[in-house]
Order: sequence, then C-alpha cells, then structure tokens
Amino acid sequence: MPPRRTHPVANRALAALIEQAGWTHAATAHHVNAVAAENGQRMHYDRSAVGHWLTGTVPRPEAIPAVVEAFRRRLDRPELAPAHLGWPDPGGAPPVDDPWRGDPVARLATLGEDDMLNRRTVLTAGTFTLAALSALSARGGMSGERGAAARAGAADVARIRAATSSFADLDDQYGGGHARAAVAAYLAREVTPLLHGTTGRRRPDLFGAAAELSYLAAYMAMDAGANALAQRYYISTVRLADEAGDLVLRATALRSMAVQAAELGHDGEALALAEAAASALGGHGPPRTQAWITGMRAEAHAAAGTRWDALSLLHRTETQLERADSRPESEWTGNYRRESLEHQIGLTLTQLGDHATAARHFAASMAARRPVERRTRTLIGLRAAHAFLRAGEVERAAATVLDLGDDVRLVASARVGDELRRLRAAWQPHRGNALVARVDRVIAH
Repeated sequence: MPPRRTHPVANRALAALIEQAGWTHAATAHHVNAVAAENGQRMHYDRSAVGHWLTGTVPRPEAIPAVVEAFRRRLDRPELAPAHLGWPDPGGAPPVDDPWRGDPVARLATLGEDDMLNRRTVLTAGTFTLAALSALSARGGMSGERGAAARAGAADVARIRAATSSFADLDDQYGGGHARAAVAAYLAREVTPLLHGTTGRRRPDLFGAAAELSYLAAYMAMDAGANALAQRYYISTVRLADEAGDLVLRATALRSMAVQAAELGHDGEALALAEAAASALGGHGPPRTQAWITGMRAEAHAAAGTRWDALSLLHRTETQLERADSRPESEWTGNYRRESLEHQIGLTLTQLGDHATAARHFAASMAARRPVERRTRTLIGLRAAHAFLRAGEVERAAATVLDLGDDVRLVASARVGDELRRLRAAWQPHRGNALVARVDRVIAH
C-alpha cells in the first residue's frame, strides 16, 4: 500500500498511467532504472522520486526517455510521448521516430555523425525500444534527397572491407569502447557519400561493404553499452543488406539483434529475432553461418523455456558446423568455430539451469581462444567463473578470473564490466575465502 499522501497530485496524466500499468511507486522506479541501464545510464530512482514526479517535479531531461519507454512497454503504446506523462519533450524531437522508414543512407550518415560527435540526440535522448523490433520484415527502397554523388568502384569496396577488418581486429583485442569514434567518422565521412552516387553492377558490393561496417559499428556500440545506438546501427545494417540483396547479411544483423535482446532480458523478442534470422536464410547459405544462427535459436528457445527445442537445435548446430568445409576467415559473417559453439552451449545450458555443465563448456571456449580475441576470451572467462560459482565451485570461479590476468583492465567493454559486477555481487557471501579475497583485491585496482 502506498504511503499516505501529504501533497496533492499535480500530474494527473502520470498518475493515470501508473494506475493503468498496475505499478506501485517502487515498481515504477524499478522499471525506469532498468530501461536506463540498457542504455548505459545508471539511475537510482525510488518510490519517493515517483512521488515527487506526481506532485509536479519533472525528472532531469536525460531521464525522461527512459520513463516514457518503460510505460510504452508496459502498456503496449509505442506512440507514448513525454506530453502523455505531463512533461515537456527534453529534446524537441518527434515522439516516435521509425528507423525502418526514410532514406537508409541519409539515416546512416546522420547516425554516424551524431555518434562521432557524441551528440545528445543518439547518446542520451535515445533509448533501446521494443517498438523498433516490430518491423522486422520491413524492406524499404531508397528515398529522400541525395547528397553529392561520388561514384565508387571495386577499389573503394576493397578499401572499405580492409578498413572494416582492421577496425574489427581492434574491437576483438580492446573492446567496443576503443576506436568507436574512428569507425563512426569513417562511416559518415568516407563511406556514405559513395552510397549516394553508385549505380550499376558495383552497387550491391558497395552496399554490402557498407552494411558490414555498419554491423561492426553496431556491435561495438552494444559492447560499449550504447544499446540504443547499437539498435539503430543494426537496423541500418538490415536496410543496407536489403539494398544489396544480401540475405546472409540481413540474417547476420537480425541474429546479432537477437543477442542484444537476450542480453537485455527481452526473451520473447530475442526468440522472434532469432527465428527471423533463420527465415531470412530460408535454409540456404553457408553451413557455418547456418550453424551460427541455429545456435542462437537454441539459446533463445532455452530462455523461453522450450527445453526440448533448445537441445534439439543445439544438436543441429553441431551437425551444421561439422558440415562446414570453409575456413572461418573466408566468411566474415560466419566466423563460427568449435570454441564458438562451446560458448553457445554454455549460454544455452545456463538458461536451462545446468550451471556445472555450462561452466565446463565456457571454460573450453575460453581456453581455445586466440590471442587476438582478448575481449571475447575475457567475457567468456567471466561467464565461466559465474557458472562455476553457481555450481558451488567457488575456488574454481576465483581461479578462472585470476587466469584472465590484466585483460579485464585492458578491455574497454561495458559488457565485460557488467559481467564483472554481477560476479562480484554473487560471490559476496564467499569473501572469507582467501582466494576469492585475493582475486577481489586484484580486480578492484
């Protein structure tokens, strides 16, 4: 029961939405904090803050989009805007911006510029929205005004792909928080001008190369904790892939959107995205890429509680991977190896509650990682440690973190940081263990 009110309700619009949502003041604050956390913002609102909002206080501008998105999800009202909550729009932007519409090249150029310049429009006012996932099958053509034309050829495509490969190596070694501004600048200043002016037989290759770079920008943003920005980049990747007529690229972006949704706890959306990725391939495409997508479907089904489907899909993933006869490096979207499958099995078994077996698969994946995969090895190592901890193997968990050495500090990754925080919170009851205490001191500095 909410506390007795001593001040009258001034914001009746907000009060009505809270009543429709069936939330207490504490629950309202919890959901707002959760949405903000998805976008790398640490907010600590509580029931008293909601009480202040009801009596006329307006939250700080960067908090308003998180509040609006929380109510959009709860009430299934994607059209909700700050005005519906009795508040001004903090950014003066339209309440609903559908990233699936408009000229995809112009959108990508603006996105890259805003990202590069750290503009508030995408980094603080933007939120990861479930409404944007409702248009998975959208396939738009080019529209809107064109910029200055700069016709591209095969050499331009080769340069873009070489740059993408170099940026991807940096991401693998140092995390998505490193060199992101450089990727955004290259995308906005070097790549998008070429997209406006190229026609003919080079056009699909050029749009495909741009989609690959947009995909990398999305992955780096997600790894850096900028999930709203990552979502926009992923949608741009899908749209560029459609312009290129490349179903593998489309499937790749949808699969990674499923990963993002899963990591943020949106299990239903993760499953829908994973299935959409499989549908895009239609049973075709390189076996290694098919395995990569099937493995994500297994994880999503496990999170949804369909155990038999999850285990069946894991078996299919292994079969598809065994059939793959290409070198992983020859397929930029299909760099899916045995160690990748071990990680996927670990994630799936974690969802199914088998932490002891999951820990062994995580550890096998971690051990097989190449030196260039520092960020991935660190992330999986922390997941292995957490799984060992959940399985009751406390010292094995601590030893796994100790084995990561300085990599935890070298990697600029919000996902690694989040895994580390969750692990340290989980081993609080074991701080008396000498090895746990030692590791805690090491990683705290």
